[in-house]
Amino acid sequence: MIRVGIVGYGNLGRGVEQSVAQQNDMELVGVFSRRDPKTVETVYETTNVYAMDDILSFQDQVDVLVLCGGSKDDLPVQTPQLAKHFNVVDSFDNHAEIPNHFETVGKEVSETTAIISTGWDPGLFSLQRVMMEAILPVGESYTFWGKGLSQGHSDAVRRVEGVKNGVQYTIPSEPSIERIRNGELVELSTREKHVRECYVVLEEGADAKAVEEAIVTMPNYFEPYDTTVHFITEEELQRDHRAMPHGGFVIRGGKTGRDETSQVMEFSLKLDSNPEFTASALVAYARAAARLAKEGDYGVKTVYDIAPKYIARKSNEAMRRDDL
Repeated sequence: MIRVGIVGYGNLGRGVEQSVAQQNDMELVGVFSRRDPKTVETVYETTNVYAMDDILSFQDQVDVLVLCGGSKDDLPVQTPQLAKHFNVVDSFDNHAEIPNHFETVGKEVSETTAIISTGWDPGLFSLQRVMMEAILPVGESYTFWGKGLSQGHSDAVRRVEGVKNGVQYTIPSEPSIERIRNGELVELSTREKHVRECYVVLEEGADAKAVEEAIVTMPNYFEPYDTTVHFITEEELQRDHRAMPHGGFVIRGGKTGRDETSQVMEFSLKLDSNPEFTASALVAYARAAARLAKEGDYGVKTVYDIAPKYIARKSNEAMRRDDL
């Protein structure tokens, strides 16, 4: 059995706890939290919770740690620190900083295995882009996200002065997607690919027009997009926007042959729970980290370095028999 530890216990940590419970080759050692363990309420009553300060005493009891902190402040520190002592998997998703994160973690790893930036983008979508471009070298790749609730953009909305609470949804442009599915190879601007919708609860006495203007003109987050702001009550927010759906598409349109025959490849996700699905991907790659470490294949890796047999629940023989 692969012995798993969870570091951090928010939405992603809860998802990992539930995913491990579905595996027939894993057992959960426990959750490691910076909070007082007595205050952490887990999904399953049998889940043990330990203080983060005690984690090094579990080196001989844990085969792999699944790191469930945030990419902004937690993982840049935790992944390299913990990879010195444990096999680890994280979901670091700041695309521009992945090369730096890879290098930083790599400096700390010697006799452990660390797999970074797993999940669905980066992660599964990354694999699809590489595969599609290898198969259709002449063409264009397109990535669309949504419809889904963006945690980072929702946080940005909630930080606007006058906002009591709020969420933001990323919505892909259906006309643009259909053009690509029909074989058109087009250049799309940021504004042409996605729109953003915000649902905002105002602070008492706040100026709705000022709040809307602050949101739609926010650089990087909303200014490049067509953004709509809806003002709702706290009750409506809690009733209609508590779920965390997400998803998206990777599509490549390409040409093959002398006659430039049109070909289209597509991979899509429709998720009722973004954190639970991301957690499931992390757990699959936790299996890979434990297996690779057992073979002595140490070092920092990404999804590009992991053969499918390392994440699979089946043996190679069974896969050849059942899936080829």
